[in-house]
Amino acid sequence: MNPPLSFTRLLCILSLGALLAISAPHAAQAADEFVTIGTGGITGVYYPVGGAICRLVNKGRKEHGVRCTVESTGASVFNVNAIRSGDLSMGIVQSDTQYYAYNGVEQFKTAGPDKNMRALFSLQSEAFTLVARDDANIAVFKDLAGKRMNLGDPGSGNRSTLEMLMKEFNWTAATFKLATDLKPAEMAGALCDNKIDAYVYVVGHPNGSIKEASTTCNSHVVPVTGPEVDAFIKKFPFYPEAVVPGGMYKGTDKDVQTFGPRATLLTSARLPEKTAYEITKAVFENLDEFKKLHPALAELTPHNMLEGNSVPYHPGAEKYFKEAGLRK
Repeated sequence: MNPPLSFTRLLCILSLGALLAISAPHAAQAADEFVTIGTGGITGVYYPVGGAICRLVNKGRKEHGVRCTVESTGASVFNVNAIRSGDLSMGIVQSDTQYYAYNGVEQFKTAGPDKNMRALFSLQSEAFTLVARDDANIAVFKDLAGKRMNLGDPGSGNRSTLEMLMKEFNWTAATFKLATDLKPAEMAGALCDNKIDAYVYVVGHPNGSIKEASTTCNSHVVPVTGPEVDAFIKKFPFYPEAVVPGGMYKGTDKDVQTFGPRATLLTSARLPEKTAYEITKAVFENLDEFKKLHPALAELTPHNMLEGNSVPYHPGAEKYFKEAGLRK
């Protein structure tokens, strides 16, 4: 027969039990894998898209233990640098910026190549969108020669992409009757004030500037296709084909073919394989819901979400793609 418990011993047992009860939720919480997605400005597309990813990931947190949050940042270049330093788990990054960072070129020459970068999947297309006045008689890209063209803000993605394409046509600024350096906020106004004939905006859709141009004056989105564009896409595969949906803007009733970088979800080799797998699975297996969370996501398919990346896929993402039959 066991001797009766002393009061002191009983108190110790009760205290230990209470301590375990209190600490149990904290132990479960500590087991969660916390990830943060760097996005862009709160008023842009990246921030709500990052939020949409986290919403789907967090729905299954009890099963897989991954907890996701978003952070508003300076967008692509900031996110690349923060992932590299370990300050961010992941970030939304344009596919061309992704390429430059992985290979240590352009704005990443000083930092050098980052071969630890890994992709999870692609997101919305950021179409190279050429907007022209109806009375300027611009039906195709080649018609821009001799017109008043906005090349874009020096150093901007709009301008650098346009100037890269211009090389395929052997064009310079002198090709145009007038070449301006307007910022995105100024472009629609200049077009409708008849100060320029056309401008390019590399952007996701729908977009406010293009809506402003289409409702304020007679304008339309111009196709950007042809042998020179095909050669450009082949040379720079991080600029896949893209479509500006018809009916989105007044004056543009049919789908318009073009190209453009894709927004991509980027991470590093440091992210655990299980975490990468669960994030990828959460989005792909709830794709219909994901597409409804923001208009820019409406054109996504499982296959075009594997286009535009120029860095290796994370092993966790690869595992899901193979399970889903998207990659061999």
